[in-house]
Amino acid sequence: MSTATEKLDSADLIRASHIPRGIMSSFEDADTEETVTCLQITVYHPGQQQSGIFQSIRFYNRDKLPSSEVVKFGRNSNICHYTFQDKQVSRVQFSLQLFKKFDSSVLSFEIKNMSKKTSLLVDNKELCYLNKIDLPYKCMVRFGEYQFLMEKEDGESLEFFETQFILSPRSLLQENNWPLRRPIPEYGCYSFCSTQNTSPTEMDENEL
Repeated sequence: MSTATEKLDSADLIRASHIPRGIMSSFEDADTEETVTCLQITVYHPGQQQSGIFQSIRFYNRDKLPSSEVVKFGRNSNICHYTFQDKQVSRVQFSLQLFKKFDSSVLSFEIKNMSKKTSLLVDNKELCYLNKIDLPYKCMVRFGEYQFLMEKEDGESLEFFETQFILSPRSLLQENNWPLRRPIPEYGCYSFCSTQNTSPTEMDENEL
């Protein structure tokens, strides 16, 4: 019996030794691969079908970015990662940046308003120029007629994160029954800062 067992063990060792190195390494990599923090952004604008304001955004694809990257949203394609084809949008409207809290092992986002002419609403918090706030796990971000439902999925990696855009066919406020409250302004809001743009303009604060 012992002889038969030894033969079986030897056969198993021989078979294992003939497994290609590529397959073995792929198994090892799969065991150590880190999950990546993903920010899912569902967008809506009432004129999205006619105006093509989101035509430069690749919907449903996951973009992988280094965690040190400051992600900017706006009209200027030379500066912003994600652009809106709309003259009423500032050249840089707002930005997102990752950071890690002292008491946490996962990454968090902060959002900053980069527009002098339009305030940014994060749920019921009103951000004026250069105001910033920690982004909740799920929140509604708005300026003008733009609506963004942002949802964060935690990952293990501290080196990279991902973004994914989804286009909503209907108002996010109505679809999610989002409660509309009176905005609470952050300290330092300027009197000329408003949630609605007036007339289209080519000149804005980023050209000064």
